[in-house]
Amino acid sequence: MNAPKSAELSRRRLFVGAGSAGALAVAAVAVPLTKPTVVEAPKPAPEDGGGYQLTQHVLDYYQTTRV
Repeated sequence: MNAPKSAELSRRRLFVGAGSAGALAVAAVAVPLTKPTVVEAPKPAPEDGGGYQLTQHVLDYYQTTRV
């Protein structure tokens, strides 16, 4: 019933190695792969002081408020 000490150590190392490999695999899947995002520079303010721009989402809002 008594196993040699070297067999126990190698079995322990096998289980520790398998556990470590499993943990690394889970960590690799958990880390999302993202592309670096490019941030566009904001448009300069108009010279005449007006900052309102009629964009598509504003037009959509106006369409929903019509009765």
